[in-house]
Amino acid sequence: MFRMRRRSPPSLGLRKRFQWAVIGAGPAGITAVGKLLDNGVSPRTIVWVDPEFKVGDLGTKWAEVSSNTTVGRFEEFLRSCASFGIDGKDDEFPIFSMDPKSTCLLKEVVEPLRWISDRLSASVVAVRSTVQSVGSEGGAWHVVSAAGELVAGNVVLAVGAQPRLLDHPIPQVSLEEALDPRRLAGAVSREDTVAVFGSSHSAVLAVRNLLNVGVGRVVNFYRSPLRFAVDHGDWILYDNTGLKGVTAQWARSEMPRLPAERLLRVKVDGTRTTKHLAQCTKVVYGIGFEPRKLRVHGAEPKRYDRTTGIIAPGLFGCGIAFPERVVDRAGNVEYNVGLLKFARFLDRVVPVWMGKSGRSERRGVTSVGRPAR
Repeated sequence: MFRMRRRSPPSLGLRKRFQWAVIGAGPAGITAVGKLLDNGVSPRTIVWVDPEFKVGDLGTKWAEVSSNTTVGRFEEFLRSCASFGIDGKDDEFPIFSMDPKSTCLLKEVVEPLRWISDRLSASVVAVRSTVQSVGSEGGAWHVVSAAGELVAGNVVLAVGAQPRLLDHPIPQVSLEEALDPRRLAGAVSREDTVAVFGSSHSAVLAVRNLLNVGVGRVVNFYRSPLRFAVDHGDWILYDNTGLKGVTAQWARSEMPRLPAERLLRVKVDGTRTTKHLAQCTKVVYGIGFEPRKLRVHGAEPKRYDRTTGIIAPGLFGCGIAFPERVVDRAGNVEYNVGLLKFARFLDRVVPVWMGKSGRSERRGVTSVGRPAR
């Protein structure tokens, strides 16, 4: 049996037992809290843990990135949860006056999400701390953080994801730097030949930014050709894997025109990769994201149910770390990533989670988060 190392309970006069614990305050964590409230969970029985409460990586790392989602879909997301309380706030946030068919910088959706995060964290029990581990013991989940140990009948992991990396022995320009033109200008020079791995939205955007700041040459290594999302009205082909928005427009119109002296695209095949990589002075990895690591005792997060987000009884995952598996009308298997997609997923699964969360009452934690008597 897993044994927790006992720590003092968090300060601020918090009780130790809760009905729900949500770990992470990025878009998925914000939405999870909102959907729990929408489904009738008492706010004081929800503990929400995050080190910053600044909209996660979206708010702290990617705000200057151009979206591949339209303004209209962001607006729909912001209005998708009654507990967000955003109705009547249109005049306070520029995104509500933008063309709904256009795309925007992600900071336009970060601004209202910060307001929503502040609103929700004032309602539930918010703990500003980093979670170190989660473990099952005595019929409940124990959440160990720097602030102490919390016990909850149910835990939602909304821990986010970080860029995947390779191990080439070349100085790396982080994806965070590559997607922020202001920071990128100080990380590279005209003398650099920069390798960019990947053909995703972030990889293509990195290529574009590197060329715009004037690096000598970009070598784009890819396994799959560029793929573009195709809007069929009531569904989108390659909705999660295809290029969209201004990035797609640039890839279609400008990339084919660039001479090899400025942009060389190389299919990864071993010999050619080694040859051209040897000419590169720096490297950017745009090869996708992997879930942020968190020690979980008593369950294996990688084996989560791809349709419900259930990891184990009372333990659930959502967001980019635990995306929903979907099959489109053309038979393509993808994983749903996007704010509105997270909201629709949680609309469907939170009632399922609550139906399966009877363990809390059976095992000694009542629906209001106190020990059963």
